[in-house]
Formats: sequence, C-alpha cells, structure tokens
Amino acid sequence: MVNLKCLVCFLILFSTFSSVAEQSFEIPRSAVIELTDQQAKLSYPLFIKLPRSYSRNKDKTYPVVYLLDGSYAFQVASGATHFAMNSGAMNEAILVAIGYSQGSKGSSSRIRDYTPSKANDWQLETGKAEQHAAFIRDNVFAYMQSNYRVTSNQRTLVGNSLGGLFAAHVLFTQPNMFESYIIGSPSVWFDNESIISQSITTAKQDVRVYLSVGSKETPEFGEGQDMITGANKLASKIRQGDAKNIQLEFSIIEGAKHATAFPTTLIQGLDWLYAKQRRY
Repeated sequence: MVNLKCLVCFLILFSTFSSVAEQSFEIPRSAVIELTDQQAKLSYPLFIKLPRSYSRNKDKTYPVVYLLDGSYAFQVASGATHFAMNSGAMNEAILVAIGYSQGSKGSSSRIRDYTPSKANDWQLETGKAEQHAAFIRDNVFAYMQSNYRVTSNQRTLVGNSLGGLFAAHVLFTQPNMFESYIIGSPSVWFDNESIISQSITTAKQDVRVYLSVGSKETPEFGEGQDMITGANKLASKIRQGDAKNIQLEFSIIEGAKHATAFPTTLIQGLDWLYAKQRRY
C-alpha cells in the first residue's frame, strides 16, 4: 500500500513538472507589431513592453526607451529593468525594441541599417543609417504617439556595437531626436573611423549620453578590433567644444569582452538616466 501511494505521488509530481515544462514563457505586458518603411519597402517588428502601472494610471504618460538589435536587446532590457522599475528604484518607461527587417538575416539587416557611410570593401550593403533613422523618426515615433501614452520629449536610444555606431551618428546629426543615448562598445572602426571625422550638429536642448566599453575589448584578449581605443576617440570628440549641450558619462566595464559588455552597459546606463533620487 505504501509503495502504491508513493507511485501515485510520483506520477502526480511528474505530471505537474511535465505540464510546466511544456509551457512557454511570455514577457508580461508585451506585444509584437510590424511596421513598414515605405521608402525602403521593408517591414520591421517592434517589441513593446508597458510598465506595470500603465493600465491603472490612465492619465500618466511615460518616457520611451528605444533599443536596436531588438530580438536580443528586448529580452535583456525586460529582465534587467524588471526589479528596478517594479520596486520603484528606477522611473518606469515603455520599452520598444526595433528588430531586423523581415526576410533578411540579422547580420545583413543591421550592417545595412546601422552604418552611416557606404563602405566599398564590404560585400553586404552598407550606408543606410540615415534612411533607418528617418523610419524611426517618422514611423516608429508616430505609431507610439498614436497608440500609447508616451512623453514625446523623453526618448532614449540604446545601441550596441554597430548599433552604437548608429546611435553616435544620430547623436551627431540629429542630437535632439532623442533626449538621451546609451552607446555601448561602438564600432568606431567601421569605414576607417569615418564617424570621428563627422561634424556634430549643435543640440538645441540638453542631451545626456552614457558611453561604455569592456576593458577586454581589444585584440590582446581575442577581439577583432580595438574597441577601447575607438570608444576613447568617440568620447574625446563628444567632449570637444562643438559638442555643446551634451553631457557625457564614460565608463569602462572591468573584465567585460565584446560579447558580455552590453547587459552591464544597458542597466548602468538606464540607472544613470532613470534612477530615482536615493535616500541613502
């Protein structure tokens, strides 16, 4: 009788574990929609996550954090901000991650859309950053403004690697398109560091920039490019006299390589931008 009871309990327990294992995990308060860039004739997924208080605070508007490399960055941002925003340590914001164009490989989409200049020595298409910025400004912003309660003058752009190069290009050419920027491990090396020779448009309103790079992002530690030198050059350019109204916070993440630096860049950058004033 004892053995039979044990067997029944085991079967119930196994059945419970099996049913849980078969369930897929979904990010709370999230949705995926698709927008088309009519100029480029390309469609992009948007991954959207609303703050926990969004449904009950009907009159409140929220800042928006826009992330590049959407399918990857959305999951990182959702997990990294979950406790900080839900506990009140960080001001709540809507997360919007912009994915890669439908029907193309991620590498070809990001190389095309995130690079500011056309590099003739690349086999894949390059140099469409300006076009992609226009899509974000004219289509993505308009969609969010029409469908969600957003604070239109509080936007943050998050870009890493080639996405960091894109963010730097937008900062230099249309600085007030976003109120703040998080630039991680920017690919300054692209097209013979042409981003460094790019002129900087003076910002009409104050802009905050969080720039960081891993301490091991160099060939010495197996990386293909010296990202630290590139990040330092970008920081120096931002600090120049013509980069008026730009507040820069530059950080080197100890022990991080190119593949591991982004999560720290993201949460530290968001903490710098959105943390509530501490009482300790």
